[in-house]
Amino acid sequence: MSRIDTFDDWVDYFHLWQQEIGVDPLLLGDYQFGVKYGDPPSNEIEFGSYKGDRRWESVLDIPDQRIRDALLHLIVYQGDTEFASTEQQRLLLNSPPSHYDLQCAVRVMREEMRHGWQMSHLLIKHFGRSGKLEAQKLLERRAYQGTRLLGAFNQDVHDWLDFYCYTALVDRDGKYQLTMLSRSGFKPLAASMGPMLQEEAFHLLSGYTGLSRIIKAGQVPTPIIQKHINKWYSVALDLFGVDHSNSAHWFYVWGLKGRFDESTAGPIGDPAELNELARQQYHREVQDIIHALNQLVPDDGRPLSLPDHRFNRSVGVFANQTYDTAGQLLSLEAYARHRTEALPSEKDKTALAEVADNPQWILPVGVGK
Repeated sequence: MSRIDTFDDWVDYFHLWQQEIGVDPLLLGDYQFGVKYGDPPSNEIEFGSYKGDRRWESVLDIPDQRIRDALLHLIVYQGDTEFASTEQQRLLLNSPPSHYDLQCAVRVMREEMRHGWQMSHLLIKHFGRSGKLEAQKLLERRAYQGTRLLGAFNQDVHDWLDFYCYTALVDRDGKYQLTMLSRSGFKPLAASMGPMLQEEAFHLLSGYTGLSRIIKAGQVPTPIIQKHINKWYSVALDLFGVDHSNSAHWFYVWGLKGRFDESTAGPIGDPAELNELARQQYHREVQDIIHALNQLVPDDGRPLSLPDHRFNRSVGVFANQTYDTAGQLLSLEAYARHRTEALPSEKDKTALAEVADNPQWILPVGVGK
């Protein structure tokens, strides 16, 4: 691919990317990709050293090159996750349980593509040559080749139970990230978040209702569902970043990324702890979701639960530690055995594929029990 000089060049590259990853444009229907902006909460920066100043409408308004570089970093990483999720889910379109599930996945994927489109537009419009290069690279990394920037987005989305756990848990982390960016002092980024959050809400609803339909149908053994929750919950925790983060500190001080509850949170403590604060807020929200799902589990079934926050972590102080799902520290040998029991195995994938041969393995929409 020759270098990208204009956004139209990037759009051509985007369509090549769609072809390469195997997304049939006919499935997308008449959906029109485009840039959408909403209104930030105010015209003033709400936190950090520049609190009270007008939001920056151009990169040239930003008073420090370090802040510009950090802003570029944030936009690149956000865009990378959007395209990566489409790559992770692309093969599901070949085996939908129903027309509804197919349309659900198509909507999620095309909106994720649009979010990546939005971030690429910001890069190309505001960051000159470096922005154009980064926008091009967003379409050159591949989740299925393990080259996406965050390890969570190189994970395998193997089946539809994966998909609904992913949209319920990983996309919920996305809600937190988008909300924190919606307070950004860079107005074009903040203004991008409102429409993206509105679309993200459907993804979260899809995840919850999909899991509800699977549990109500009663065909997938609860232990297999639990293993998928173990997998994607630990992945989602990693996405909040390291526990004591120098980057989170400066993103906040520089007014680039706020707290999830910035408008009501009160005085700031240590900005370096903001990743962990958001992770704890996320944990409480997901606990409520698991509680709601457990109301659908039969009385003789095993209730679902969240694994300990130290289990299966790849980021932060618990990365590569040998804690089990109950929070107990194991030997290396015992932990290796425990992982095979606590995470989806090849045997589980085979069992799930056999269950999926029954068209009633996931309850049709609108049917209750």
